[in-house]
Amino acid sequence: MPCFRCGARQTDPVRGASPWKRGVRADHQVLICPRCQAVHDWADALDHCPECGSAALVCRLGEVECRDCGHTRDAVRDEPGTAGLVHSGAQPPADGGLSEEVAAALSRVLKRGPVA
Repeated sequence: MPCFRCGARQTDPVRGASPWKRGVRADHQVLICPRCQAVHDWADALDHCPECGSAALVCRLGEVECRDCGHTRDAVRDEPGTAGLVHSGAQPPADGGLSEEVAAALSRVLKRGPVA
């Protein structure tokens, strides 16, 4: 996934924590490269928690969660590119079977039987 501001690609990090930051913009998970973090107002372009105002949000499995206060809400999905995001070129599955793929992957990871 590229930086949402400049499109730079993340490379394999040196040992330790990654200097890249995560955020949410228009209910999509985005990355912010270290160079764009040097811009004073980089967090202003991100979504903020409606409860505490924090920009420390993560988007996963159709929910947006605040890492500061724990508030969660359902993510509202628009078409890719509608929020001024740098598009990675990845395309969603043509058959729309993502939920089935996720269920099958969870079953494999959690060692459950086949998905009905």
